[in-house]
Amino acid sequence: MLIKQMKTLSTTFASFISACLLSISLAMSVSMTAYAAIDVYDFDSIQQEAQYRGLIEELRCPKCQNQNLAGSDAPIAQDLKQKTYDMVKDGRSDTEIRSYMQERYGDFISYKPPVRPSTWILWFFPPLLLVFLIVGWFWQSKRHQRIASGQSGVTMDSSAAALTAAEQAELDRLLSRADSNNSVNRTDHDTTSLEDKK
Repeated sequence: MLIKQMKTLSTTFASFISACLLSISLAMSVSMTAYAAIDVYDFDSIQQEAQYRGLIEELRCPKCQNQNLAGSDAPIAQDLKQKTYDMVKDGRSDTEIRSYMQERYGDFISYKPPVRPSTWILWFFPPLLLVFLIVGWFWQSKRHQRIASGQSGVTMDSSAAALTAAEQAELDRLLSRADSNNSVNRTDHDTTSLEDKK
């Protein structure tokens, strides 16, 4: 019995040790990967470093949907950072580097695409939509104010509003019939209620 307990305890202890070693090795590999992702570039001046940092913050990673090069660890982002670094070291201007990237990867590479017919919808649709929504809102509120004040804007011709003699006679006949039906119903109701009271 004691031997079985000792075997169980040793098996549990061995499992615990192997789990700890596995955890430590995973933690070390993750930290080494994180360390490897840090970019270390040597620049000739502070201006070059500022130019590089500004460009990688501005340029979008082609693989990642909405992440700039600075925040992306994708392999293509690493390549583009290296290319940007090389171009900065060669003394190229921001405009030249942006032009190179846009020629190679299209307007998607930039968070600020140029204004041209293919990008008009990006630049002009949101402001136009906002203007239309504001105009529509004003028009609706004015319309509701006119309706509330009785100025619906619909004018009726006085001759069209007046009834012909035949129409007036028919209307009077219908109204008198409705009045007589109401008075009969009231009389029946009063009679019924008097009988109920007795």
